[in-house]
Amino acid sequence: MTFSDDLGPFNQAFRQVHGLTPPSLRLGFRPPLAWDALTAFLVSRSDGHSQGLVDGHYVRTLRVGEVTGWLAARPVADNVLQVQLAPSLRHCLPALQQPLRRLFDLDADPVAIATCLESDRQLAPLSQQTPGLRLPGTLDGFELAMRAVLGQQISVKAATTLFRRIVERFGESLETPFEGLDRLPPTAARIAGLTREDLLPCGLTRRRADTLLALAREVRDHSLRLDTTADPQATRQQLLALPGIGPWTTEYIAMRALGDPDAFPRSDLGLLKGAGVTRPAELEARSQHWRPWRAYAAFHLWHSLGQGG
Repeated sequence: MTFSDDLGPFNQAFRQVHGLTPPSLRLGFRPPLAWDALTAFLVSRSDGHSQGLVDGHYVRTLRVGEVTGWLAARPVADNVLQVQLAPSLRHCLPALQQPLRRLFDLDADPVAIATCLESDRQLAPLSQQTPGLRLPGTLDGFELAMRAVLGQQISVKAATTLFRRIVERFGESLETPFEGLDRLPPTAARIAGLTREDLLPCGLTRRRADTLLALAREVRDHSLRLDTTADPQATRQQLLALPGIGPWTTEYIAMRALGDPDAFPRSDLGLLKGAGVTRPAELEARSQHWRPWRAYAAFHLWHSLGQGG
């Protein structure tokens, strides 16, 4: 891979239109970083409006408090990720550093993770084939949890269709320099103010609509926090107490929103297939050898199957 310090044609076009270069952050990390695998996973869940890939750069819309904008990120050295941001987010740079590090899992120690996983005969070749595979995070815990609820017991494609309909119906429009990147996913407050009847036209079942509304209201009311500052075990119990949320959804949220490196959805069909077992109890027993990095083991298994949870 070759590296450059700017966004090439995008930067030139941006300067021509706005007369300035977008503000940026340079974030260090311990190599290797499997950038292509990480961004392919993130974009495979794209609703077609809020994130995508542009010439190797991951682009997405985002909200920081009341401020909205966009980002464009890619590695510019073997240990540096450059993130360029909308001018509207210029004053948000300090607040964005840790969320961005979590989104791209830049604080991971890939050597320590690989040392553990490569002691397992099955995982060793997977780790060696995709060194530096990271645990994709999120900039918005509610958005991630909403996607997880929509993805229960259906394909990624079907879940993405449901999410796109929700974004198109209830998301906020946003102007960006990237074609098609034009909306923000709805906030917890926006969804919490809806009714079941508002959601049904998007294709949700009545039960799933009720689950999404209950989740949104907990987040809106600050009763449930879905970020890396939350207590993982207490948050699991809160999620499991909500109607329609079970262990798979809870563990998936723990992986990506809470950043728990040992979260593990043992009933996932892809993981059972990838590990070559038939029962969740067998997978749970096998996974003890992968601790405390079971979430990374899960992503290696999903990646080997061309999935991603």
